[in-house]
Amino acid sequence: MMLRIKRVPTVVSNYQKEEAEEGDRPAGGCGRNCLRNCCLPGAKLPLYAFKRVNKISCDKGLVDCEDKEAPVAFLDSLLLGEWEDRMQRGLFRYDVTACETKVIPGEHGFIAQLNEGRHLKKRPTEFQVDKVLQPFDENKFNFTKVGQEEVLFQFEPSNDNEVQFLPSAPIDVENSPSVVAINVSPIEYGHVLLIPRILECLPQRIDRESFLLALYMAAEAGNPYFRLGYNSLGAFATINHLHFQAYYLAVPFPIEKATSGKITTTNSGVKISKILNYPVRGLVFECGNTLEDLSNVVSDSCICLQDNNIPYNVLISDSGRRIFLFPQCYAEKQALGEVSPELVDTQVNPAVWEISGHMVLKRKKDYEEASEGNAWRLLAEVSLSEERLEEVKDLIFEAIACHIYDDKGVTPTLLEESDVTPQSLEDVDALTGSHPAMVPA
Repeated sequence: MMLRIKRVPTVVSNYQKEEAEEGDRPAGGCGRNCLRNCCLPGAKLPLYAFKRVNKISCDKGLVDCEDKEAPVAFLDSLLLGEWEDRMQRGLFRYDVTACETKVIPGEHGFIAQLNEGRHLKKRPTEFQVDKVLQPFDENKFNFTKVGQEEVLFQFEPSNDNEVQFLPSAPIDVENSPSVVAINVSPIEYGHVLLIPRILECLPQRIDRESFLLALYMAAEAGNPYFRLGYNSLGAFATINHLHFQAYYLAVPFPIEKATSGKITTTNSGVKISKILNYPVRGLVFECGNTLEDLSNVVSDSCICLQDNNIPYNVLISDSGRRIFLFPQCYAEKQALGEVSPELVDTQVNPAVWEISGHMVLKRKKDYEEASEGNAWRLLAEVSLSEERLEEVKDLIFEAIACHIYDDKGVTPTLLEESDVTPQSLEDVDALTGSHPAMVPA
């Protein structure tokens, strides 16, 4: 089934209208209008301050008793509206909306995209691929070097716990803001980067505070077709500056439809399951009493993998309610010459989006010959073996023991095969909103 992007009018924010009238702020400092000390004095960016709603309903997501209308629609008007503004201003390296996309026939519904320009224009990896934790190097490319015009807005918790939007707010250098910026080499419509505490120049490694911020962004978007992803070093992150990726694609990812078998439920209500009937083995975490409970269990699991030098990818799904964790070994196999030349020749680096089932292909031949079998064979090379996953799972469960063990000290090691549940996206009423949707041609 071919897909195309259905173009519809974009809701333009007041900020965009003012910008169109006033023109861009003149560059100062080094002349690149960057996010370093040379250009930051006097700089202003839009600020979206989110409310720290914390309680989770597995069916409805975050529960806000007051549920007041936000001053600006976070996904439609702000994030996607500003992203389209940058596209119209020519800030991307290519037009991703012109890339061919199709759903591959088969049981799982893998999605294939032909993106011939991305690997030619994308920044090269500038660090070792065999170490998950590496120090930040200010001499290498990092996000403080991007132009301020690439930043869409600051994303911070609200001081008075009410959603606020300021079209122009000073950049608080002392309290390094988190920002949302465009990915200039996009994979899909609305492809952005969430960069926590950008001026602290954190290396690509998960911490509790940053991971919770990513979940808040997913919750704020409130649309299961807007997902966030994370790649560790060694699992095809290409920049060693802490960041999450996110984009909008209005079809279910194959991983979201995969079945899972429950392993255990933590003391705080987070259900941990093993992914079944999928080429990449991994774990899925969902629900929890609060968003912070869910975030802490997953971030502690990621920290465990980092500390043990195990590369991994994370998909944040269902508006932050469901999180997939994939330890992986493709780069290691590739370095050892254990990946078939046929797969190497595709030049596909299986990071979080490919693992989730959105295959970004760089050669027309591979796109035309795309099949479920070919996608499965590639992703199977990414996966740990069953035995190795069990070892990694034991490491994780030891690290998150404080979340799991009750007074009896029961260790959850057996998969409860009777509790096998299919994953599915909830129905979305907003698919006729102001952003493009992927629809059958």
